[in-house]
Amino acid sequence: MGTDKPSKKSIIIGTLIATFIGASPYLFYLYENVPDTQVWTNQWFTYDSHEWESANFAMWIFTNKLIPLLFILIWFFTCRHWWYHVLIVPIAMYVYQTIGIFNSNLEFIDRFELIYLIPVMALIIPSIYLLRAQMFNKLNTADKTMEELEAEFMLKPKTLWGKIKQYF
Repeated sequence: MGTDKPSKKSIIIGTLIATFIGASPYLFYLYENVPDTQVWTNQWFTYDSHEWESANFAMWIFTNKLIPLLFILIWFFTCRHWWYHVLIVPIAMYVYQTIGIFNSNLEFIDRFELIYLIPVMALIIPSIYLLRAQMFNKLNTADKTMEELEAEFMLKPKTLWGKIKQYF
C-alpha cells in the first residue's frame, strides 16, 4: 500500500459525484413537482410547454434525457481507460436529444440524431481504432504490459477544466 493520501479537493469532488449518483432517483422524479398544465409559472420563471401540452410531461421527457447525459459525463470525466473518448458519441447524442426537446416542432423529436452524429462518429471511432492499433503494434514490438501502454497513451490533465480544454 502506498502512503499517498487523497487530496482534500479529490475527496470533495468524489463526495459530490457519489451524492449525485445516490440522489439520482430523486432527481429523476423531480418532474412530479411540475403541474400538469400547459403553462408552469413559479417564482423564478414561466415555462410554456407549447406542443407538449403539459409541462409535467415535458419535464418527464427532459429528465429522461438529462439524467443519463449526466451519468455519461461523470463516466467520461472519471474514466481512466484509453478508450474513454468513445463516450463522446453517446454524449453528443444525448446533448442533441436534450436540445431537441425544446424544439417547437415535435414531429422531429428523436428522429434524425444519427445523421447529426455521423461527423462525431467519423472522428472518434477511427481515432479509437488507430489508437488501439498503435497500442497493439507497440505491444508486439516491445516488452511492455497493457497497463504501461495505457498509461503512455493517456492524457492526464490535473483539473476538470484542463480535461475539458484538451478537447477544444
